[in-house]
Amino acid sequence: MLFWLKGIKVVNPFFFIGKEIIKFSFHLGRMVHLLWEMVKALPDFRTYSKPLIKQMLVIGNRSFTIIFFISILAGMTVSVQTAYNLESYAPLYLMGSTMEKTILLEFGPLLAAFILVGRVGATIAAELGTMRVTEQIDALESLAFNPISYLVLPRVIAGMIMVPVLTIFADAIGIIAGWLTSIAKTNVTTHQFFYGFKSVYQTFDLNFGLIKAVFFGLTITFVSSYEGFYARQGAEGVGKATTSSVVIASIIILVLDYFWATTLLGF
Repeated sequence: MLFWLKGIKVVNPFFFIGKEIIKFSFHLGRMVHLLWEMVKALPDFRTYSKPLIKQMLVIGNRSFTIIFFISILAGMTVSVQTAYNLESYAPLYLMGSTMEKTILLEFGPLLAAFILVGRVGATIAAELGTMRVTEQIDALESLAFNPISYLVLPRVIAGMIMVPVLTIFADAIGIIAGWLTSIAKTNVTTHQFFYGFKSVYQTFDLNFGLIKAVFFGLTITFVSSYEGFYARQGAEGVGKATTSSVVIASIIILVLDYFWATTLLGF
């Protein structure tokens, strides 16, 4: 909606604000509907059991290698920066303490999530979007076959299972890389490093990261499945769905990261 001011065409901001609110409400309602349909499909284990195993393998195979290399680089970077900050100010055994808190609480789950957003989330959106625009999903519906049980639910459950698994893998690789870098680049010994690590280690730290990882996995797969499942307008629509899934999931992950930090850490 436009109006004119002294010969200048001006956009009415209230029109666009209202339009965005309506669009947000529409998508929120449709997401809730899809989530409810997934909950109703949970008893149909025979339909999604085989696709679930396949999706778990797919997510793992697509992610282990890149998470391995990214975790190495993250561990090395944290180690070097920690050494720089502690040099001449604190005992070097605190490098192990810093690695424990940094990797388990934040870097492990967050890095794994962002890697999976681009690696797995985009793939899910593209796959389901292609199936939608080529009318494969419509064909399943016309045969009275529930596409949510077969296509969406196994991907979401697989994400909730595999993201915590990949997070544990990222934690282990990051800590090992940080340890090796510490003893190679500084005067800290293996005994000192793991003394500092064990002095602050709590089971809660690992559990905290895994709780976040479960919700990150749900977010990545659910948002990507939603965008792909409701894609329209041919190849262009698939591209938009893929881009939207990555952007929206990344934002929600950061919001969840802050939410769980304030909720579980008590700040």
